[in-house]
Amino acid sequence: MMQKKKTPAPRTAIPGSRISCTRLLFFAACGLFVLALLSLTVAAADVPAPLPRVHILATGGTIAGAAQNSTDLTGYRPGTIGIESLIASVPELSGAAEVTGEQVCNINSDDITPALWLDLAGRANRILALPGTDGIVVTHGTDTLEETAYFLDLTVKSDKPVVVTGAMRPATALSADGPLNLLSAVQLAGSREAKEKGVLVLLNGEINTARDTTKTSTQSTGAFRSPDFGPLGYMVDGRPQIYRLPVQNPTTGPAFNVTGISALPRVDIVATYPGMDAAAIDAFVQAGTEGLIVTGMGNGEYPAAIVPALANASGRGIPVVVASRTGSGITTLHDSRFIAAGTLSPQKARILLMLALTETHDRDQIAEIFTRY
Repeated sequence: MMQKKKTPAPRTAIPGSRISCTRLLFFAACGLFVLALLSLTVAAADVPAPLPRVHILATGGTIAGAAQNSTDLTGYRPGTIGIESLIASVPELSGAAEVTGEQVCNINSDDITPALWLDLAGRANRILALPGTDGIVVTHGTDTLEETAYFLDLTVKSDKPVVVTGAMRPATALSADGPLNLLSAVQLAGSREAKEKGVLVLLNGEINTARDTTKTSTQSTGAFRSPDFGPLGYMVDGRPQIYRLPVQNPTTGPAFNVTGISALPRVDIVATYPGMDAAAIDAFVQAGTEGLIVTGMGNGEYPAAIVPALANASGRGIPVVVASRTGSGITTLHDSRFIAAGTLSPQKARILLMLALTETHDRDQIAEIFTRY
């Protein structure tokens, strides 16, 4: 028998061995799209983030001071250099923020007045309300810097950073601390970390709250400390490192609205010492004081010889607040006629009482204000 010739089986295509032109075009398009996305990402990464906009309110002080010689650290003239020259002297500012400035005054901070505090608070509130402002720096003499900072802390309404800075050495000194303090303050005022912290004080790389900080040395560049609570943090290579939050932060208020107020109530400070009499208290009352701060000894103690004069003042509706001259700790009282300053220094207690008196003269209400702020 003849065998039938076998017909060879048709060849089977190997799956995936042939790709249609349509698929090739699709894959090519996807590849180009991915490359385009990568290019856009790289280009976006190359575009620097916009710099924060920081405005400087200059008031003078040692940071704007000048001496005859670079080795003169005392005997200089504070409030000599204007804000334009101050900004120009720190070229690194241009890399930290878009910096603008204005000269509020150019004086020794010993000559700061409550009227200037009101002016500063008004300017700060107006500038911070502008959408083009990210933060404010106030340059200030160090002698009364803590008082101005605390006043602003109680009267500025904004969650944007407000930083007060100064210097312990004049701008002409061989090792002036002002330029770095100014740069650090601008960096802090332009940072997200400084938002919603109240008014901050920045000197010598330390970040402190306006309420708690005080000047503790006559000449040291590390003069500003917060004896009871310590700093909030530090500036490290141009960036703030925050390690705690302020316990009392009135910026959600503000605590006091001073809009339209042209003058603050008169409040005087009475120093206590062994052997004193009531002459100073009587003189302040006769001069028309609206409130008295007693700088007590130890835990707010005072000589028995002045108690009748203090009681007389309190009975006449003049609030009497007792603080301590020790520099740290909490002041407590057991005489209900007077008000305890808590952890506030005498100079800070004076500011709080001045502002409290713009709202009330009631002793109990004022005492509650002192527990709050």
